[in-house]
Amino acid sequence: MATNVEGFDLRDGAKNFEGLAWLPKGIHICVVDPGVGTQRRGLIIETGRGDYLVGPDNGVLLPAASFVGDVKRAWHITNQEYLRQPVSHVFHGRDVFASVAGHLAAGVKPQEIGVEVGAGSLAPAPYPEACAENGRISAEIIHVNAFGNVSFNIRNEALHQLVSLDDLITLTKGKQKIALPYKKTFGEVAAGTGLIFDGDFGRVEAALNQGSLAAKAGLKTADRVTLAKC
Repeated sequence: MATNVEGFDLRDGAKNFEGLAWLPKGIHICVVDPGVGTQRRGLIIETGRGDYLVGPDNGVLLPAASFVGDVKRAWHITNQEYLRQPVSHVFHGRDVFASVAGHLAAGVKPQEIGVEVGAGSLAPAPYPEACAENGRISAEIIHVNAFGNVSFNIRNEALHQLVSLDDLITLTKGKQKIALPYKKTFGEVAAGTGLIFDGDFGRVEAALNQGSLAAKAGLKTADRVTLAKC
């Protein structure tokens, strides 16, 4: 689904992995794993939709799970029989996660591969779900794409609770304030003009028509921002 994730960036990996919600139910692997070879667990997560998500227990799987019915059950991968041997200390994507996914696809049950663990024991997601409160949304930037569009940890429907199409939104970062209209698509504003819109993968985005909002406004992943109706 994506191989251009920023190195070591759990936010970026988790945001990209959310795209599985637009794929058929299946077995999906995500490996953004700075803790490879340490005591961090390997996981199989069963979602409410019926997918299996396979990857490290560092939170990177959880935002995607929230788009497909949340975590229904989870297992800590423990059975060496289903891993490629010898297991590299630095390449669990190949020796653990890809191997486990293959066995799941072949019909092996998760409980044969690992020990069930409670959803509450899993490492937290790299970003929370932002929501509207007191007329504003406190959020963070979770992805900047090649065009300089920025994505927030805000579901499209959360923004709908705050504003309507064509409303003007103030994006605040520290002392910096940017007024952006809420539009459906880029061509509704002039070239070089900014806008906020419903992203195509379920999260709110801000952009500059035919330009880079990230470069112009100095925005980057992990920046904390506030959105409010003007």
